[in-house]
Amino acid sequence: MLKRRKAIASAAALAASALGLPARARGPESPLPKVGSTLSLTPVTLLDASLWTPAQVQGKVLVVYWWASWCPFCAVQSPHIEALWRAQKAHGLEVLALSIDKEAAAAANYMKAKGYSFPAGMLTPEVAKMLPKPAGLPVVVVLKVSGKSGKVVFAEAGEMFPEDVEGLKKFL
Repeated sequence: MLKRRKAIASAAALAASALGLPARARGPESPLPKVGSTLSLTPVTLLDASLWTPAQVQGKVLVVYWWASWCPFCAVQSPHIEALWRAQKAHGLEVLALSIDKEAAAAANYMKAKGYSFPAGMLTPEVAKMLPKPAGLPVVVVLKVSGKSGKVVFAEAGEMFPEDVEGLKKFL
């Protein structure tokens, strides 16, 4: 697993530099949250201008997904996040995707072009105070939500295999 992660990180850095893109998000990054820890949730303005609130996911399983429109590994993983959300939202699975793009328009245009419908907003400084981006990209953290916080039941940085994304339904 560690070798795969190092290979993915190296390939991401090479691909980003070849395309003239940043290899990782600017600004401070946090360590990956530990399973069993708690993350506080905050309202997030979504790319469609609607408001996502912690109350909407009370008692559900929430997949928090940090991504970017320019990230080649996110481009591979996002269709699987979309498929998981569509297949499992009726069973209590929710998604909150947080884009690290510099401009909301880039993230919104990308979502529209790809036909993604999972809830997505920007990782603003206000949102990052409660949900700081862990190092790496893409990043998936699964929470069991109670009140205005969620208990971490899974955390992964780097591209996940399709069957691993689909397997997140086991937390329902």
